[in-house]
Amino acid sequence: MVTGAIDTVLAGSPAERVLDRTLRSHRELSREQRQVLAEAVFNVGLWRRRLGFLLGHPEPSSSALLHALLHGLAGVPAEEAARLAGLGAPPPLVTGEPPTLALRYSLPDWLAEHFTRELGPAAEDFCAHLNVPGPITLRVNTLRTHRDALAARLRDEGVETRPGELSPLALHVVGPRPNLYGLDSLREGLFEVQDEGSQLLGLLVEARPGETVLDLCAGAGGKTLLLGGAMEGRGRLLAHDPDAGRLDRLMLRCSRAGLSNVQVLRAPPEGFLADRVLVDAPCSELGSLRRGPDLRFLIEPARLVEMVRLQRDILERARQLVRPGGRLVYATCTVNRAENEELVHGFLRDAPGFHLVPPGEGWLAPGCVREGFLFCAPHLHGTDGFFAAVLKREG
Repeated sequence: MVTGAIDTVLAGSPAERVLDRTLRSHRELSREQRQVLAEAVFNVGLWRRRLGFLLGHPEPSSSALLHALLHGLAGVPAEEAARLAGLGAPPPLVTGEPPTLALRYSLPDWLAEHFTRELGPAAEDFCAHLNVPGPITLRVNTLRTHRDALAARLRDEGVETRPGELSPLALHVVGPRPNLYGLDSLREGLFEVQDEGSQLLGLLVEARPGETVLDLCAGAGGKTLLLGGAMEGRGRLLAHDPDAGRLDRLMLRCSRAGLSNVQVLRAPPEGFLADRVLVDAPCSELGSLRRGPDLRFLIEPARLVEMVRLQRDILERARQLVRPGGRLVYATCTVNRAENEELVHGFLRDAPGFHLVPPGEGWLAPGCVREGFLFCAPHLHGTDGFFAAVLKREG
């Protein structure tokens, strides 16, 4: 069962879906057995390249990979690891440190090379953090409560938290992962689960009550809800996404959060000007690789180039919707200058009515600013990797 699930993941099926299907077809497993299965599938899926190095083979069997994980990385005695992996005898493992960044942190070669070009000497630290699960971070719904009150409520429900250091709305869960979706505080709309870096993107919009604000790539609406809280439920908050299912989920979340001034746009917006526009653009998502054990192996190198044309088109559409004197925030969750800094500089050359302004002036931590843009990363800030540019249209 375990090796079959691992084989399916290594063949390219998303690990979370494979695990879900496997658990559904083996409901007789105990809680401990289910946890062991998840750890085996996820960790072999994540560490496959380093495990292959330990085995001295570029394409070892799933049983051999499981043995290398148990013995080489987890320290289980060789004979016991071989037995658990279904092997007759333990294969020898290579000693010593893997010679390349890709092998040390289990990345495709092209991706390790990309991070080296992007980050230079910091690539080692960045890649190491991609293999550590991100924190569980909550965003307080200011329409219903405030951060200290939410922390006290969660403590009463058995969940310990600590305040975030970057976002005034953030609480990090401390200790074992709780069942947040079983909490009354979530059902009452007191908080949402949202990475602290993602919260910063919404805060950079600096939306105010009474304004017209557009979330052009709203998705399921995490940042839309943040914008609504900043607007105190007053003004016109518009949300568009080409995925109708995501917009349906957004409306459900708005109801739970007590947000009544959101207007969902099923068609691309036109015919109005907004005070503030947020473009959280579709991207190559290299900043969130720690959120899935196999995401790095599912991305094709061409995606880093292909996304740029779409991002330019979206940004061009967005600029036509910003009123004179208004603000446009362009953001991604990737680490790729072609999709980030280079794209924004190209936009500014073609849109002389816009100029770059300092992000989060007066409140954003200086360590989150690089070359006039927001830049957050797991090895620096404990967040996923995010980029944002704050642009103002001349009045």
